[in-house]
Amino acid sequence: MNATKNIINSFSHLFFPHTCAGCGTDLITEEQLLCIQCYSQLPFTGFELYADNVVEKNFWGRLPIDSAMSLLYFTKDSIIQNLIHQFKYKGKKEIGLYLGNMMGQKILSSDRFTNIDRLIPLPLFATKEKRRGYNQSFILCEGIAEILKIPVLKNSVIRTSATETQTHKTRIERWQNTNGQFEVKESRLLQDKHILLVDDIVTTGATLEACALEMMQSCNLRISIATLAYTLI
Repeated sequence: MNATKNIINSFSHLFFPHTCAGCGTDLITEEQLLCIQCYSQLPFTGFELYADNVVEKNFWGRLPIDSAMSLLYFTKDSIIQNLIHQFKYKGKKEIGLYLGNMMGQKILSSDRFTNIDRLIPLPLFATKEKRRGYNQSFILCEGIAEILKIPVLKNSVIRTSATETQTHKTRIERWQNTNGQFEVKESRLLQDKHILLVDDIVTTGATLEACALEMMQSCNLRISIATLAYTLI
């Protein structure tokens, strides 16, 4: 039986090759997404292990959070930029689930993200999500949830209007661009919970701040933050 299965898999792989999402190298099994070389190049931050890391410092004096982390450093023309581009703009949701699983494993290995009750993806404006086909933060949440076994609340918080691109804006301009852009729809599901707010990339944190403050104003809760990547302005 195993020999027959191996033969079938070999023929399938011949006509439908499974390639590395990072470099395009041929892979052997469908369970793999990155080859060993690409995986070894991933710039893990280790932020989940340390209090007062740069992501947490980013919110000092602005937002009372429990803990914050980013899985990877983001740099231009890097493997992580390539992966995020495929994930966000090329419909490769499997990459988001894979990276979300990684985030979940790192969070699980840390003692700084205890008693998380719910996962909330940073919302996209409805028309933008429809155009893209999905909210990338929600896909990351699904990957995290597979590891942590915690419910994902997709529509408890919504984005009420579209915002201009944050690129090239100052910290104050980014905050002004997102202030008042969120609305809590299901406060009863958030009340007295420890929420993990999830996004793909954090720079100044203005969008995450605006969303978290809206939740805090609507109900009593604790918030921690997890993003896939951290980048300097």
